[in-house]
Amino acid sequence: MNPLTLELPALAGFTFRPYRGEADLPAMLDVIRASKTADGHEDTDTLATMLNQYRHLTNCDPDHDVLLVEGPAGLAAYGRTFWVKEDGVAAYQYPVVAFVKPEARGQGLGRTLLAWLEARALAGAAEQGHPRPPVAEAYWQAFAIERSRAHLALLERAGYTPVRYFYEMVRPDLENIPDLRLPAGLEVRPALPEHYQAIWDANVEAFRDHWGETERTADDYQRWLNDEREFQPAIWKVAWDTTTNEVAGMVLGYIIPEQNAQYHRLRGWTENICVRRQYRKQGVARALIAANLRELKARGMTEAALGVDTESPTGALGVYEAMGFRPVQREAVYRKPFPRQP
Repeated sequence: MNPLTLELPALAGFTFRPYRGEADLPAMLDVIRASKTADGHEDTDTLATMLNQYRHLTNCDPDHDVLLVEGPAGLAAYGRTFWVKEDGVAAYQYPVVAFVKPEARGQGLGRTLLAWLEARALAGAAEQGHPRPPVAEAYWQAFAIERSRAHLALLERAGYTPVRYFYEMVRPDLENIPDLRLPAGLEVRPALPEHYQAIWDANVEAFRDHWGETERTADDYQRWLNDEREFQPAIWKVAWDTTTNEVAGMVLGYIIPEQNAQYHRLRGWTENICVRRQYRKQGVARALIAANLRELKARGMTEAALGVDTESPTGALGVYEAMGFRPVQREAVYRKPFPRQP
């Protein structure tokens, strides 16, 4: 289906067109950066990360699921949708992602893109033969930070409601890191290429019981391997069971020098924190977080950050607070249910 076959209004000064390939990505990156800056959202995107993303898209055909908007001064906005199935349950998410440059706002582009993305997701679900309510749960989904008032208002006017909240948390210094040790029988080993698949598989398994977790694909794995921004095995802290030779838990930290330079700080990230079920409630996560913080400090960082589900069933929020992290920003997942099948 050509995206332009879906109904689009006439907006003075703007034209709609399909995605034309990787040559569009630099202009799309400019739109993301301008939009995020206007919304108070920190920018972490690069051309390399976008190339990696679009070369390994999950359940998204950019020829049909992406819409670009040209304005008088070039690309003014774009949107993308795709679908993912939640792990182990009959539920489908259809994320709608859109960015509009600040100078192009207030002219209906946000509403138009959102309506088009919803229509495209609904058509795509029919093409894929996905069940809809009441047979299965299905909903459009969007992510928004609390300070982005215009974005929140747009979603709420369109019938979206917040269903889950997340914090970005920061440990403002890397002093007084507790001296915590792994339980007997576990050890941290260097992450080598021959370990990557086992680390990925353990991560997928550990996150399986988290809220909204989706089925992972081969494209997800390849995108992870090729993410030059976050894939930094030299910083990782991965605990192995010395008896079974299996991964017990991990903290896959990273440092983004360009972002630190942009925001005038020395921040490392304490992310992808997970422990497999049989190793939980033994202090594994805390020991690995402490090891990560020491690693970041040794690399010249002065603070650390992470993201957390405020209602995580593992009690992650309490663990991170005990390790010195404090909320600095609240974010939310918004959802709008698909109509019931006729």
